Amino acid sequence: MIFNGLIALGTVAGQTAYNVFAFSCPCSPARNYIYGLAAMGMPALALFLVGVMLRHSTWDMLSECRLRRCRKLSGAAVFALLASIVGQAAVAPLTWSAISLLRGEAYVCALSEFVDPASIPDFPSNYSRVPEIMAGFPCQQVPTELLQFWGVIERRLKYESQLLGWLLVGFVSLFVFLMLCLRRCCSPLGYQQEAYWSSFRSQESNLFHRTMDAHARIQAVRSVRSFFGFAALDKEEQALLEEADAKANIPSQEWNRITGVYLYRENKGAPLYSRLHKWSSYALQGNTEAMDKDMNC
Repeated sequence: MIFNGLIALGTVAGQTAYNVFAFSCPCSPARNYIYGLAAMGMPALALFLVGVMLRHSTWDMLSECRLRRCRKLSGAAVFALLASIVGQAAVAPLTWSAISLLRGEAYVCALSEFVDPASIPDFPSNYSRVPEIMAGFPCQQVPTELLQFWGVIERRLKYESQLLGWLLVGFVSLFVFLMLCLRRCCSPLGYQQEAYWSSFRSQESNLFHRTMDAHARIQAVRSVRSFFGFAALDKEEQALLEEADAKANIPSQEWNRITGVYLYRENKGAPLYSRLHKWSSYALQGNTEAMDKDMNC
């Protein structure tokens, strides 16, 4: 939740900087509409794709499909996983879209040419090329006698834009609330155990990556030493090499067993919180038959 909040704040800062330094309405018929929609939509799409790529669950799911053809995933599990990936990846693009609508510059640029002059009190009706004139209002590139109507046009378009922005905020907030309620109702775990599970996965991931880096360093030292006959190590690396009882090689099959999607399971009433936790449980029991059956690709 805190991470999502930081993403939203970063997106707000980026959107504000973009409007201040980069946004420039072309003030030309047809181009206004395309540019305005692109300013609201394309950054949101890019942020969404980046969010999907940064989610570990994305690559877990792809690995699951590649290694096991998703044979052990039910439709409900796939839906829940996709919802999790899309939901967290959508934080930044939804924030971008909402702030764009609440600020209104892109919306005003996009729809200025579609404002009907007849709906504006006292607007002269003796002008030809009305779309070109209306498209020039965001840059105030209009005849001098028409500049007085810009305030009316801007207020009307910003009213529409901000109304859509607040509707988007309200709808997304309600949707998130309902999804969280549904998740709690469908979860096999209580609130406290879910919090423990989240903490376990975070701690395990941090420790796993630190240990993986250390193991890779040890293997690199062994390779360099076997080639040169020695390795230039600092004191910390020398102590690590002397103390660590690292496996020489970890087979690909073992890596594949701990890679992929994991949903909460229990083994004889004992919770298993991750694929690595399940692998460790089977390894400590010496239950290679169950490991082969349950975790092989």
